[in-house]
Amino acid sequence: MRIVRYHAHGSPDVLVTEETDLPAYGPQDVLVRATAIGVDHADVQRRRGTFPLGAPALPHCPSTDVTGVVEAVGRDVQGLAPGTRVLVWKAPAAYADYVAAPASRVLPLPDGIDDAEATLLGSTGRVALNLLRTAAVSAGESVLVHAGAGAVGHIAVQAARQLGAARVIATAGSEEKREFVRSLGADHVVDYTAADWPEQVTEAAGGGVDAVLDGVGGKQLLTDVRLLAPYGRLVVYGGSGGDTVQPDLPVLDLLGMRTVTGFSMPAVLEHRPRQAQQAVRDLVRMVTDGSVRPVIHARVPLTEAARAHELLEERRTMGRVVLVTT
Repeated sequence: MRIVRYHAHGSPDVLVTEETDLPAYGPQDVLVRATAIGVDHADVQRRRGTFPLGAPALPHCPSTDVTGVVEAVGRDVQGLAPGTRVLVWKAPAAYADYVAAPASRVLPLPDGIDDAEATLLGSTGRVALNLLRTAAVSAGESVLVHAGAGAVGHIAVQAARQLGAARVIATAGSEEKREFVRSLGADHVVDYTAADWPEQVTEAAGGGVDAVLDGVGGKQLLTDVRLLAPYGRLVVYGGSGGDTVQPDLPVLDLLGMRTVTGFSMPAVLEHRPRQAQQAVRDLVRMVTDGSVRPVIHARVPLTEAARAHELLEERRTMGRVVLVTT
């Protein structure tokens, strides 16, 4: 089978397609023939060697969400059979024709959801929904979603409305992206390159913002804190902006009953597994009934994974970039 991996950190050109054996699977695992594979900014950061939580051992094939068909199951696996169409979240060595993963990470898919769109039901969509729940978004509140056109952001914009948010505000860097986010139901979309973007957010929120979701990081975080209303919550979940050194946060900025919380999906999976599972079920329902629309920016052949990474680095994507095996 084909597998895409890199043997050194660097530009997208370090991604190479190689031939290898089918992955081994154990008694509690499932072997899946992949049809669509999600590509994330974290994949790009790991390839560059700049991922905030450290670089994986080399050679490395990214771990991400995969849609496909069950090829075989381990002897202890129940409820899954060959031929079942499934989603695998955070499949190890995912840029490949076949992946093997624990059955606990495999979810049968309902009809009516496209394979590529279904990749957004995994880690990406689950992150969006759990971010909103970590921020304790409730009816009538305002929410600011940074990078609203991104894979996580465009799901969060839509899901915030389903959780009862009265005002959904997002940031995006181009008019094309801003129009895209408006089409998803955002009330206000702000150009984050404008010098007065914080003032625009405050005006759109009618004062302070109740919840902010930030995966960009860097100096922006201090501004985010100061945008919060009393009892407002900032949830930080990454550093896609490239600046992973956060600024000093003056304690006085928190005395207005503001809260800053870090978010990690692996921590949720370990310590709140039922919450994580419920998020997937809720997201499947939202997508099935049409209240949340996963958007695919591009479908790129598996052997052109370098081009998929280039698309993300150009920062023009709206929704998710997906690798396809056929």
